[in-house]
Amino acid sequence: MSFDNVIGSTNRRTLNQTLALAFGAVYALVGVLGFFVSSGVDFAGKHGASLLGFDVNGLHSLVHLAIGVALVAASRTHAMARATNLTIGAVYLLLAALGPVINDTAADIIGLNGADHFLHAASGVLLVAVAMVGDRQRTVAA
Repeated sequence: MSFDNVIGSTNRRTLNQTLALAFGAVYALVGVLGFFVSSGVDFAGKHGASLLGFDVNGLHSLVHLAIGVALVAASRTHAMARATNLTIGAVYLLLAALGPVINDTAADIIGLNGADHFLHAASGVLLVAVAMVGDRQRTVAA
């Protein structure tokens, strides 16, 4: 018997909601931590300070924080979580494709590096995949 059955709750988190909450919490935390390590580099520029091998600057940290907050806020409902996962995942896939092209150019204002490109690709694939097929049974049943 689950705790939900004991308290009579039928409001269980969907996979999209859980992923949005988890990714949101991690990205928000990375955003906050990024401010601590990037104080010695330009706020917006092609060079960043290392946070566990990922280059970050103030703008990059601000973007991570905003994405984290958006995902956490969206995790409250299935529809919002799914839409936000799909949107942010698609943007991450685009950034993963364009990142190596703009790396170390004037367009690179968030201090990207190879580790960032891999993380953006992995995050994008997971977010889009879960948004597209993660709660298929719920969509069919609804």
